[in-house]
This record gives sequence, structure tokens and C-alpha cells, in this order.
Amino acid sequence: MRAALIGLLLLLLGTGRALEVRVLLATAPVLEVALPGPHAVWGPAGPLFSRSNGATYRLRLEGGRVWLEGRALGDRASFVPQGGGGFVLDGRSYPGFLRVFAAEGRLLAVNVVDLEAYLEGVLPGEMPASFPLEALKAQAVIARTYALERLGSHPTYDLCASASCQVYLGRGRAGPAQRAAIRATRGRILAYRGRPVRAVYHADSGGETASSYEVWGKVFPYLVPRPDPYTRARGWRYAPPADRIARALAGLGLDLGTVRGFRVLGRTESGRIGRLEVRGSRGAAVLAVPQVTRFLRALGLPSTLARLEGPRVFVGQGSGHGVGLSQWGARGLARHGFDYRAILGHYYPGTVLAPYVVKASRPAP
Repeated sequence: MRAALIGLLLLLLGTGRALEVRVLLATAPVLEVALPGPHAVWGPAGPLFSRSNGATYRLRLEGGRVWLEGRALGDRASFVPQGGGGFVLDGRSYPGFLRVFAAEGRLLAVNVVDLEAYLEGVLPGEMPASFPLEALKAQAVIARTYALERLGSHPTYDLCASASCQVYLGRGRAGPAQRAAIRATRGRILAYRGRPVRAVYHADSGGETASSYEVWGKVFPYLVPRPDPYTRARGWRYAPPADRIARALAGLGLDLGTVRGFRVLGRTESGRIGRLEVRGSRGAAVLAVPQVTRFLRALGLPSTLARLEGPRVFVGQGSGHGVGLSQWGARGLARHGFDYRAILGHYYPGTVLAPYVVKASRPAP
């Protein structure tokens, strides 16, 4: 179903049809939303009422339904600003409109927003405005592609607003350079064989990016190790505490007792830890890709481009999973004269920039 949706998307993007994304902002049993100006409130069957002035609403979950001002609205409610006023949730302003679902035993606050307006909330959360414009353009293309590739990934939303997806800070946070990067790349995504790429990225590769197989055990032809000569590559030293080691092992279904030490048994193509022996009071286990990556990240290592210094101390460099675009590496490439097309071509070999047209509009809530 999702593959069919993405295929249909690529056929429609050149038609001028509007494109919105659904971003999960919060989950809670109680939510408070403020509309600063004129707005309408919708229920599952259609409009409920309109107000010419601003108002604040408190919603709660009861009996699997959304309740507002003592009234059960059903499984959803929408708050639709008029005149582009946006809304405020948890003290942060957002563009588009808010849809609240009663699902999974909680209230889900979902921002339905035009893709380009969404990017204005993503770039400030993902790349500093001080980075060169060509690096910001590369980030804009990748963030846009990431959003498109996630369409239809969940019944009620496409993306979350945290680093688990892309950091989304809402409305009014983008600076002039970030807005310029979005405008300059408007309507462009990165594609491979006619489909949006798996547009993963990270902060700092440490000197060489990783393949998707090294990290997740999945092969994508364009997610391969690449030299990253201009990254920041700051070093770090980390000794994971015993309770965190125990939780990370439990997450893999392992109980090795008191962990006494680790031993690196093998490395991946990009030099990251690929096989790791964990020795405990109740035995030992050997972890390989992708399990070892999951374990090391659960320990809190900034990167798996690391070595051991003693039995339980890791020393390494870089930050993030290492796959795809390296944000600090893109900064360095831009400073050495690479434009955003060359930056993207470096980190995602074999891909192409694919144009499409987006026109602003809003679907029915």
C-alpha cells in the first residue's frame, strides 16, 4: 500500500496538486491548544462551529473519544485557523492546522502542514543558519525527500517532530539563509530509479560515512561508504554505566549478569565496530551487524566508529549513525567550493535531482 502511494505521488507531483504532510507533535491524555485568531472547529462529520476571535481549548481522552468543553466529539477533532494564523501547542506556534485523534489509548496531536512550510520548521532544528548556503540547500533537498519517502508510514501521521524522524520546531524559526535554501530548491527531491531515496543523514561521520548494511543490515545501492574529508571529526571518550549496559542487553533479550568487558572482533567496511564480544559473569555473547549497532547506540555511544581503551571504555569520533549525508561534512564540502548538487552526488552516488511542483492549498480537515 505504501509503495503504491509513493509511486502515485511521483506521478502527481508534476501536476501542481498541493502536498501536505502530517506531523505528530505530541501524545497525551490531555491537550491544550490555542488559536490566536479566527478559526473553525471540526468533528468527524464536519464543521462544528466557528469563532471570529482567538480562543484556547482543553481536550481530554475519555472512553476512547475526544472530549471538548464537556462534549464528546468522536474519534477526532480539527482546529482550522483562518487567514494563515496557525495555532499554538505547548507554547510553540505551528503553521497549517491541528488534527487531534483518539487512538492507541491517548490523544495524538497531528499538524497537517504544507510541505514547504514544514521545511521552514525543520531546517532550524537540523542545520545551523551559519552553515554555507550550499550545505543548507543540500539539507533542504534531503529533508524534503525524507518527508516524501515517509508518506503513508502510519494511519494517522507521516512523521514525528523529534530526532527520531526530523527535528521540527514549528513556525517562525527559520532565518533568512534557511528560507533562501528552501526557496532555491523548491520542488526538488533526490530520487533513485524514479522513487524518493531513503534520505537518511547524520551530524558527523568521523571521516567516512557508513553503508546502510553496516548499520541496519539493509542494502540500498546509494547508501555506501564515502570519504568525508572535511567533516569536523571531533573525538570523544565514553564509559557506559553498568545499568545502561544491562538495559541495552535486555533490549536484545540477553542476560549476561555483571558485564566485565568488551572485545572488538571485527570491523565494517567503513571501519566501524562490526562484531563485538560482551563478557559477563553469566557467560558471553558475540554481537554482529545490525545487532551490534543497535546495542552500541543503546549504550549511548555517539558513533560506532570507535575502539576500546581498556575493557569497558570506548574512544571514537563522529556523531550519529554515519549513513548518508554528513552535515558537518557537507559544511566542509561547501566551504571547498562544492555546490549542493555535488554535495548530494557525493553522499548519495547514482541518484538524481527530480523536480516537481507544489502549490499552496489546504485539504478538508
